[in-house]
Amino acid sequence: MTIAQRIDADIVTAMKARDEHRLTTLRMVKSALKNKAIDKRADLTDAEQSQILGTLIKQRRESVESFTKGNRPELAEKERTEIAMIEAYLPKEAGEDEILQVVQGAIAHLAEGGTKPGPKDMGTTMKVVQQRILANGLRADGKLVSEIVKAELAK
Repeated sequence: MTIAQRIDADIVTAMKARDEHRLTTLRMVKSALKNKAIDKRADLTDAEQSQILGTLIKQRRESVESFTKGNRPELAEKERTEIAMIEAYLPKEAGEDEILQVVQGAIAHLAEGGTKPGPKDMGTTMKVVQQRILANGLRADGKLVSEIVKAELAK
């Protein structure tokens, strides 16, 4: 069952339960997926759907930060609830330890070419790490991955 199909089924469930907040959030997600499919003029793959959901979560996190700074805790809490709803459709998020293992493996793989990668090889290393994270069926916050890669390359 694809992400879009699960969202459609959950929209029906939310309608029957008269859960207004969940319903509006799921409709917003469905709309974002549909708009991207229209722009692409083809059905979206699971990876593309996950990427769109990741973008929606990132937007919500930025909103939480803004609302917290603006002393609007009720709106920040609403956004946090939406983040939790959207995250339910994504693969589990990798922890720091898992990311560190992937980063160390990627650096070891790149070092097989002869020289150990340094801070100047950040871009190449990030590409390999992101590919390995996706291949493992995980997802990770790019900012956290970047910090870990930067720390490992500096060693």
